[in-house]
Amino acid sequence: MNIQPYLSFEGRCEEALEFYKKAAGAQVEMILRFHESPEPAMSTKPGNENKIMHCSFRIGESTLMASDGDCGGKAQFGGISLTLNLKTEAEAHRYFNALSEGGSVMMPLEKTFFSPAFGVLNDRFGINWMIHVV
Repeated sequence: MNIQPYLSFEGRCEEALEFYKKAAGAQVEMILRFHESPEPAMSTKPGNENKIMHCSFRIGESTLMASDGDCGGKAQFGGISLTLNLKTEAEAHRYFNALSEGGSVMMPLEKTFFSPAFGVLNDRFGINWMIHVV
């Protein structure tokens, strides 16, 4: 058994995938667009046919799934964070800086009692990330 995050970007999934490719080395495994659905009942509002109905992508050893959801325009990811566990401080700084581009830093990357480098950011899509050197 494993748990996989499923992220709904509400119309910005493709943009998010491109950002995570650049910022975190994400590798897209598959994309299914609404117009490619084998069932007409899975169609969406006119104008959203090319939006992403489902995709999966890998960051490091983890697989995440995502979609454009209802294409409502405002994704909400409250109450949850994705944690990126890294081996070196150099990696932590690289990922922290890349993921925080266009977002906001909640806690700067710094030494803590449990890690040589730990920080929290909210990326441009509203996802909270905890960057952690283990």
